Amino acid sequence: MTNVQKATFGGGCFWCIDAAFRQVNGVIEVRSGYCGGHTEQPTYQQICQGDTGHAEVVEIQFDPQIISYAQLLKMFFALHDPTQLNRQGNDVGTQYRSVIFYHDELQHRQANDEVALQQSYHSDKIVTEVAAVTTFYSAESYHQDYYSNNPNQGYCSILIAPKLEKFKQLFSELLN
Repeated sequence: MTNVQKATFGGGCFWCIDAAFRQVNGVIEVRSGYCGGHTEQPTYQQICQGDTGHAEVVEIQFDPQIISYAQLLKMFFALHDPTQLNRQGNDVGTQYRSVIFYHDELQHRQANDEVALQQSYHSDKIVTEVAAVTTFYSAESYHQDYYSNNPNQGYCSILIAPKLEKFKQLFSELLN
């Protein structure tokens, strides 16, 4: 593959975002991790304290000949509530903020355009941050593909499974 691109999104706990994007045709790799902070090599425990500045994110490698960045953005917005500041449901803290880290100017423009479009679907203000990507730190190995490895864990079965069902309904033609 000659034209692999990256997308980096944070929309609450990375386990859900990770699980959804692993199902998308054209997605080559998904890694859960941390981005946007000031601490080098942060750990999950440090992130959870909320003082490193990082967000829980997924870094997606994708083939733009199969799936476009614009399509990935639409999927991202379907997976979380972009109007919740520094939280998603019961997950509270800046590490759970809604954020798009763009990798180039085209992604920057597309992200801003999608935020503007998404605003037309919400009565509350969208708080999704759009920022240039910073160093991505891969999360600990047990966070990678967490949902597939722990489908019966409470958080997974109660919170993630219903989101994945909705995701499958919305984007079935783009999924594996």
